[in-house]
Amino acid sequence: MVRPVCDGEANVAEPVLSLAEKLARERRARLAAERLLEQKKRELFAANAQLSRHARALSDQIVQQRHEAESLKGQNVQVMHDLERATSEAEVAQRRLWEAIETIEDGFAVFDADARLVSANQAYLGLFGAARVRLGDSYYRALEALSGGIADLEGEEALDWRHEMTARLTRDVIEPKVIRLCDGRHIRFHDRRGEAGDLVSMALDITEAMEREAELEEARARAEAANRAKSAFLANMSHEIRTPMNGVVGMAELLCETALTEDQRLFAETIRSSGEALLVIINDVLDYSKLEAEKMRLYPEPFDLERCLHEVMLLLQPRAREKGLKLIVDFDIFLPTRFVADPGRMRQILTNLIGNAVKFTATGHVLARVVGLELAGGEYELHVTVEDTGIGIAPEQIEHIFGEFNQVEDQSNRKFEGTGLGLAITRQLVGLMGGAVWVDSEPGQGSCFGFKLVLAPAERTGTGAGPDRPVLLRKALVVDDIHINRVILQRQLETYGLSVTSCRNAAEAVAALASAGPFDVILTDHAMPETDGPATVAALRSAGATAPILLLSSEPDAVGDRPAGIAAVLPKPILRSQLLRVLQDLSYPRPEVPPQAPPAAPPDQAQARPMRVLAAEDNRTNQLVFRKMVAECDMELQFANNGREAVEQWQSFRPDLVFMDISMPEMDGREAARAIRAEEAARGLPRVPIVALTAHAMEGDRVSILQAGIDHYLTKPLKKAEIVARIAAFCPPGARPPGPAAAREAAPG
Repeated sequence: MVRPVCDGEANVAEPVLSLAEKLARERRARLAAERLLEQKKRELFAANAQLSRHARALSDQIVQQRHEAESLKGQNVQVMHDLERATSEAEVAQRRLWEAIETIEDGFAVFDADARLVSANQAYLGLFGAARVRLGDSYYRALEALSGGIADLEGEEALDWRHEMTARLTRDVIEPKVIRLCDGRHIRFHDRRGEAGDLVSMALDITEAMEREAELEEARARAEAANRAKSAFLANMSHEIRTPMNGVVGMAELLCETALTEDQRLFAETIRSSGEALLVIINDVLDYSKLEAEKMRLYPEPFDLERCLHEVMLLLQPRAREKGLKLIVDFDIFLPTRFVADPGRMRQILTNLIGNAVKFTATGHVLARVVGLELAGGEYELHVTVEDTGIGIAPEQIEHIFGEFNQVEDQSNRKFEGTGLGLAITRQLVGLMGGAVWVDSEPGQGSCFGFKLVLAPAERTGTGAGPDRPVLLRKALVVDDIHINRVILQRQLETYGLSVTSCRNAAEAVAALASAGPFDVILTDHAMPETDGPATVAALRSAGATAPILLLSSEPDAVGDRPAGIAAVLPKPILRSQLLRVLQDLSYPRPEVPPQAPPAAPPDQAQARPMRVLAAEDNRTNQLVFRKMVAECDMELQFANNGREAVEQWQSFRPDLVFMDISMPEMDGREAARAIRAEEAARGLPRVPIVALTAHAMEGDRVSILQAGIDHYLTKPLKKAEIVARIAAFCPPGARPPGPAAAREAAPG
């Protein structure tokens, strides 16, 4: 049966369902409802489970928060406890700090940025005494209290003083200020700004330090006075010893020139040598005292180092000759010879080293060697060594010998005398010149002392003969029994283009003449063990040698008249420049000129006046010595007993030359020289040469002597040759020559 469709349903006939279909539909609907119910149950169970979890989590959170709250409460209690303890400790620390600050004797205070006193210890507040500066007072109030009779303002106005003290606080770096209180104390204020603008002030009581400083200053003044007294004592000692020694040495020198028996001559020479040895000791002591007091001064000037070395060798030649020693010089031919240094001190260094080598060498030789190299700046680094074949030095004694008053003490050298100051002075002099000293030695094998200096040259390097006079000689024969002598001569000759044949004795020389001759020049030593120089010359001449022969002698004066067959006698060691001149002269021989009669003296020579010399000397013995020394001079001589008489006699006598002693009564030599110079300037008179005769040898004497208007000075004891040379040098044109020509030639320029 078909049911009609209503309420908008489709107008379609719905079929009638069977019972089975209805039951099936109901079953499906019930299953669907059951499934839905089951799903809802599951959803409800899940919701209940989630709610349960949330409940448990909330419960756990509540429990945790309860625990955290309880823990925080405990922490708060601990924090409060720690805070109370820290506060207590801070109070204790602050109390201890202030107790410590109160304990110290120095003042301490803090001012805030507005310069108000925030805190201060009693030592600081006690500075103000009855003026009573309190906390809260300003810095200016503290200054007012100090300037109100507490501080010694040393005559300064109180307002100016306070302004100065306030102004110093505005500087970036606040300098310390020392204030002397009226009670005699000295307070040093140290002020410093903090980062917040606070001013920290410390007042240090430095009274004891000031007293110690005053004591030290007084002690220093006493020490300087003692040092000046020592220097004055040394100067006076030098003068007092040198004055009588001038008489002793001078008279002994004059006595040696008279006719004496052998014993008398021995006694006179002993007196002279002993006096000179005493003067060496005095000079060593004075030099060491100047070095010790750092009063030694150097006076650099151009000088010839090679000539200086040879002059020292010639000075020591007599002593070496007595012992049979050979003195040898090896000066690098590629070095200049003139340098800039203090020639006097350089001579002293060389004399000390070479003299020591001669003294401690019994047999063999002493060799002085100079080598060096040019530095980038044009200066030369020189190495000077002195080698000997003497007793040598043990390694443990090497440093000892450079000490004061020291020598190597053993049985082998106990016989040697001396002050023991020579090497100490040498090392200090070399150090003063910027150099260094060294020594290499073995006992019994000799020693090698050396020093290194950097010196500026005073000439351009040049070893050639020069384009104007080249050496024309080509072959040379050298005869010498000492190997090093032959080597040095060979090197020097080869520099000038000569080929050299060297021999040890006359026999080898004759054989060389036959095999390698002929030669253009022959050089032979004078003193040789088998055949001496003259005998060697005779042997060579007999063998047919026609070349000029040069005889090299350590004692040229002892050779006497030039032996036959010898062209020239040259001193040993020979200067490089002297050897060059001889080779040039041999290359360009002069034509022989017949001897001429000496020119007749000018007709007015006999009518010329004698030279007038005034000598100011208060010591009668020294007057006698001086008179005897110049006895051979043709001149008028007058003596003045003091400086005042010297000035008076200069005005009346009108001398051509004045010898002026420095230490004289009434008026000394310096005052007399100044008086003469002043009178010359006032009256327009010509300047008279004045030569000082002084026994003073301390530093500063040279300067003060020359500053007084004195032209030259000679140190006592006087030497006859020096006196005569000075007289000849200052002889005016209108006067007769005072002495022999030799004296005039020896006079320094």
